[in-house]
Amino acid sequence: MAPTPASIPRAIFVEYAKRAVVAAGPEMARLSARGLSVNHTQGITLGIIVLYIAVIALLWNIPYVKYSLWPFKMLVIAFHEFGHAITACCTGGRVKSISLDPREGGVTHMVGGISAVTLPAGYLGSSLIGALLIFCGFDIVASKIASIALGVCFLLTLWWARKDWLTIITILMAVGLLVGCWFIKHAEPLKYVVLFIGVMSSLYSVWDICDDLILRKVNESDASVFAQRYGGSSQCWGVIWSIVSLVFMIGGIIAGLAAFPESASQQEDDSKKFIPTR
Repeated sequence: MAPTPASIPRAIFVEYAKRAVVAAGPEMARLSARGLSVNHTQGITLGIIVLYIAVIALLWNIPYVKYSLWPFKMLVIAFHEFGHAITACCTGGRVKSISLDPREGGVTHMVGGISAVTLPAGYLGSSLIGALLIFCGFDIVASKIASIALGVCFLLTLWWARKDWLTIITILMAVGLLVGCWFIKHAEPLKYVVLFIGVMSSLYSVWDICDDLILRKVNESDASVFAQRYGGSSQCWGVIWSIVSLVFMIGGIIAGLAAFPESASQQEDDSKKFIPTR
């Protein structure tokens, strides 16, 4: 049976929230002063992040082989559309529907909201989600919590996309993958799946902006619409959003190193105590 938010001990939520705040605040200043040490387990995680970046970069544009990334691309596009949708709701708008395109596109139909916020929220929202997933990917228990949070986001996206079968299938496959990882070796594989999705989502805006605005020069993109309404060029806004995405990613990595110094065996022991599945 899949875990539910209600079954999570409150003390553990508080502890991990506290770690995140500490890592993102005063701890960051102290790290820069004394230097950030990396233990063996963290070094492996960093190496996997570098490997993911290299593999994704290679597969992104290789003919035919690139289709191996297609399910994850669609998932990240779902994050992108979720960013548009959630900011529309937060700025007084209403979401009518979300749909994904098998040619690796997506659209969020919404009414109202503040376009200065909702337009960049697709790229920046997906990159922020990616940075948070990378942060959680440094620890097994944090990855469990991240998977539950993703489940909530997926439920919202399913509600908005309840008439779009591609979106529904993509999200259900992602949920199945996450739930399945809970039951393998005390959820250790979940850590690497969350990390992969995080890296993919963090860099999506960089690669997609490069595709749309530099290689293919797509006329209708979030950046081009933003430029038409608020000035500047689409390339300029694309570069700015890409830089912000990279900053989010680096911040997620540094915060993960600061917050999760536990060894692999310690993480496994902690995972056995947190909603054990095996």
